[in-house]
Amino acid sequence: QVQLVESGGGSVQAGGSLRLSCKVTGDTRSSRCMAWFRQAPGNEREEVAFLDSDGTTTYDDSVKGRFTISKDNTENTLYLEMNSLKPEDTAMYYCAAEPGMVMYSAHLCLHAFESWGQGILVTVLS
Repeated sequence: QVQLVESGGGSVQAGGSLRLSCKVTGDTRSSRCMAWFRQAPGNEREEVAFLDSDGTTTYDDSVKGRFTISKDNTENTLYLEMNSLKPEDTAMYYCAAEPGMVMYSAHLCLHAFESWGQGILVTVLS
């Protein structure tokens, strides 16, 4: 497993931007697949952005075109660039990681996340 620590949250006016960071320490083989989740009060946790081990990214429709997930492998840090923020983006944001598995010489991500950060609050003011 790896240890994940988020930073960069806070309060911002609607239309503004924030960049979340997730520092990865430990066995980095356990973080070949990574994602950002969020959970608003009274809502279930939802995956908003995913970074596959081959670099492919996927996004929830609610953030597509506004959020960008990326990773700096030299710094072992995952990022979530959030632009054009809306009040409905207000939530606790969590980064998550999984090692995936190798099948028929290909690496697969399973969306079965084993490591989680402690979460960081993002508040978007209207």
